[in-house]
Amino acid sequence: MENKTLHIVNGDSLAEQMQELNLPGELVIWRELLCEGPTQKEVDQEFFKIRKKYLKKTYDISAENYDERFISEVKKLKSLKNYDNVVLWFEFDLFCHINMLAAISCLSEKEHQAPISLVCSKKLKGEKEFQPLSQLNIKELNNHYENRIELNSEDIEVALLIWELYCGNNPMKLKPQIKVKTNFEYLSSCIRAHIERFPNSITGINTLERNVLKLIENQDIKNENHLLGYALQYQGYYGYSDSQMRRLLKKLSIFYKQEDEGIVLTEEGKLALEGKKNFYRNLKNEEYFGGARMYDFLYESESHRLLKL
Repeated sequence: MENKTLHIVNGDSLAEQMQELNLPGELVIWRELLCEGPTQKEVDQEFFKIRKKYLKKTYDISAENYDERFISEVKKLKSLKNYDNVVLWFEFDLFCHINMLAAISCLSEKEHQAPISLVCSKKLKGEKEFQPLSQLNIKELNNHYENRIELNSEDIEVALLIWELYCGNNPMKLKPQIKVKTNFEYLSSCIRAHIERFPNSITGINTLERNVLKLIENQDIKNENHLLGYALQYQGYYGYSDSQMRRLLKKLSIFYKQEDEGIVLTEEGKLALEGKKNFYRNLKNEEYFGGARMYDFLYESESHRLLKL
């Protein structure tokens, strides 16, 4: 008798590619961006209410759209039974990893705990370079599927703990998890990237925001669209989408301006990059990362630790 497989895939584009492999089993598409905005540990009606409010206010995503594209898939995931194994299809970045942790949390609620494996971006033997899953051809993607990573009970326990800590109000508790060894190859790097999203104690801008200003300083950037392209390409472990990055650029608008020769730093931008002025008060808002408010903590770059305000 053939094994029944449940595939959980992050996003539509990857799901389309994965479906070209014609693998047997049920498919659930995870469509969220839980790396931004408030979350809570239990993915339930209260969770949906919190997320709907945030996504409507921030990205003008309607409740109907959210019901159709996300809640329906979560309900499907929670109702599915009688499968023999689960395959997670998630990229290497923070965007995908936070979604993956939430999906694992949903799986943990089930009475029947099937073995879980992970298809994730990595450079496999015979491949010339590292590429995200979404950029692989079908042969390469199948190779990743054949070489998927088997997750053990300790891996799952760590994933559940990190999801709980992410949804908590004290991100300082996440730092020790960076050193925990698991079969999630990029989890430690994603935790580190998350911690560095809190404002720097000296400048008030975070690592990703500083990276954008460095791009403006070092590259010949002609206009906003050009800057968006660079910011998306060189964002490292964050995995932000176009809409997320556009919002970040809007937030940083005091630090750069359009001139005839292209985008240049303003005096504020130069001061921020040189660490000569703290812009915490200029940028402070009510943004949440999971269960913690972004501006309730400061990141100290020399010690790599968070300070509670």
